[in-house]
Amino acid sequence: MDTTAATDDAIRVYWMTGCSSCLRTKEFLARHGVPFLSRNVLEDETAFEELSRFGLKQVPIVTRGDSWANGQVLRDVAKLCGIAYGEQRMLPVDEMRRRLDAVLAGAARFISQMPDEALGRMLPNRPRSFAQLGWHIANIADAFLEHENGIPLTFDSYMRVPEVQDETREELVAYCGEMRRRMSEWFDGPGRTRDWSARADVYYGEQTMHEFLERTVWHAGQHTRQFMWVLEGMDIKPDRPLGQETFGGLPMPEKVWDEADPAKVRRAS
Repeated sequence: MDTTAATDDAIRVYWMTGCSSCLRTKEFLARHGVPFLSRNVLEDETAFEELSRFGLKQVPIVTRGDSWANGQVLRDVAKLCGIAYGEQRMLPVDEMRRRLDAVLAGAARFISQMPDEALGRMLPNRPRSFAQLGWHIANIADAFLEHENGIPLTFDSYMRVPEVQDETREELVAYCGEMRRRMSEWFDGPGRTRDWSARADVYYGEQTMHEFLERTVWHAGQHTRQFMWVLEGMDIKPDRPLGQETFGGLPMPEKVWDEADPAKVRRAS
């Protein structure tokens, strides 16, 4: 959390549609009865201008007066907004490994169900295609392994998009399969001796490796929920849909989308 010049004491949340951490941040504040001013950076170009006084151009960000917190670290948001946070329990690493593998396997199944002509369609109120959403799921795991190869996680790590040739259904399914294999090899290799209490080199705040792994799992999981939601909006039943056996115990948003209505996919297509 950092500080800079203040304008007022109102709590503001800077977010974008379809952002998993943004939705979780808004739900966290609403669940604790904290009123806030909503600033969607995709709908209001002045929102990022407001953040510039903090030297920021990323979301989710929560501001209050002359202070701010990154919404990806809810304990920092809680401190900023006067919310009692308490100790949070995390799933064991071995269980998170199993969950991530299930997420990547599920993503591959769901992507394989997507008609070729639909991959270029855009998500509602978000400049991200269905193909880019599928690619992003695998890339979240890829960014984790990049970190383990000495590349710090930055905001741009999660904002990358695939090359055109990588947006085919076959390439997307293959990418998910590749990341399942690479994650398994890492866990059976360097991951066996990883110090999970060590600090992770991530852009959004002070995090342990255990917390970074948890964020990787639920982040990929939330976007896989979104892909299932996209299929449902196209009247396609997801093949062996993921549920509580995969998502239970992870700190995910309650909703799938800011407007969780599959019919919106039809209207946006």
